[in-house]
Amino acid sequence: MSRSAHPAGPRHADVLPEGHYSAPPADLNTLDEKVWSRTVSRSAEGIATVGGIEVTRLAEEFGTPAYFMDEADFRARCKAWRDAFGTDADVFYAGKAFLSRAIVKWLYEEGLNLDVCSGGELATALSAGMPAERIAFHGNNKSEEEIERAVSVGVGRIVLDSFQEIVRVAHIADRLGKRQPVQIRVTVGVEAHTHEFIATAHEDQKFGIALAGGQAAEAVRRALKLDGLELIGIHSHIGSQIFDMAGFEVSARRVVQLLAEVRDEHGVELPEIDLGGGLGIAYTSDDDPREPHEIAKALGEIVTRECESAGLSTPRISVEPGRAIVGPTAFTLYRVGTVKPLEGLRTYVSVDGGMSDNIRTALYDAEYSVALVSRTSDAEPMLVRVVGKHCESGDIVVKDAFLPSDLAPGDLIAVPATGAYCRSMASNYNHALRPPVVAVNDGAARVIVRRETEEDLLRLDVG
Repeated sequence: MSRSAHPAGPRHADVLPEGHYSAPPADLNTLDEKVWSRTVSRSAEGIATVGGIEVTRLAEEFGTPAYFMDEADFRARCKAWRDAFGTDADVFYAGKAFLSRAIVKWLYEEGLNLDVCSGGELATALSAGMPAERIAFHGNNKSEEEIERAVSVGVGRIVLDSFQEIVRVAHIADRLGKRQPVQIRVTVGVEAHTHEFIATAHEDQKFGIALAGGQAAEAVRRALKLDGLELIGIHSHIGSQIFDMAGFEVSARRVVQLLAEVRDEHGVELPEIDLGGGLGIAYTSDDDPREPHEIAKALGEIVTRECESAGLSTPRISVEPGRAIVGPTAFTLYRVGTVKPLEGLRTYVSVDGGMSDNIRTALYDAEYSVALVSRTSDAEPMLVRVVGKHCESGDIVVKDAFLPSDLAPGDLIAVPATGAYCRSMASNYNHALRPPVVAVNDGAARVIVRRETEEDLLRLDVG
């Protein structure tokens, strides 16, 4: 296929319009290891590989768009989190980031627990063999059916999110002759430095019971009086995609203060606290995430210091990384369709996916990286906006980035760090077929979530 530069799109930094981008990288052929999974590299021919397999071969076998997951990287990140926190703490993978039966099996084999927040996630976990006692059940509006199933199978904890839910879970547990371990989720009044829609610890939002006004203390009083509940601790989660540990420090301090109040009023030291998840990952080269051992050390020191100050025994800590484990392990592979330069602005690169496989850019104004992966190029960089094929002007995958100016229809481009909240939030908008998830490991590739078909769509449409 002949490839030529597109003269209308801006290519030089001194004539670029304002936007959310850095200067063009020195080499568009370099794959920044910060944003790509561990086994991604380029072959001698310049084709990107993952797990030792070229993406051109993967595209031929599995089609595009598709999510390709680096299994070795996923397992290594599980191990890093488990090792960082050791045997005196619990790591619960947040299934909402991405969940499948293969993921559940990997988690079990790597010694991690699992956090679910719906009946469907619970069903997936149980069907793949995760022991119920290693499952935590979250959610701000759990149905009676979901609660009954969770209590019946013996989940390790249910995180209570409201006064009504305290009574609801206790009633169901009593009826089933169970005593259900629970935690109370509190909102600690912390303004996390993240997008408004993924900040969850300020008081004006739907999750948890506020510390302010003594509401959390009252929730503890009620839970301790109910025979169907075994209150094992307090839960807090301040948001998502967070790099600054200051918010966690404030949250831990306020949770420990509540533990001290519980001790003083009831003579009980609750044995656990869960500080949630939300640690950020690198979507672009500008992001600087912390390593698990740094996070474990910081959180451990914060909790120990605050407990010593309050005269409390140090409780067992739980954390809930989801994105921090699965996010960096996958990329989405697209095939370029239309390349449309707009003079003096940018070049629009349309791909065969879009907001149906990655809604985060439209929903959160999320930033991503992108690279040409089916070949290398010595062409000048051009400013591009990678867009999808859906009938929305907001159907943007990567808002502003640089790709070679000889990019042409048929080229393969890939967006890294799409393991979290992409397939799990995927939709059938415009009756798009949701892409497959393909696990790649040591020269072998296998589908772990198959591509949807038109038959799948029509099967639900009963006329």
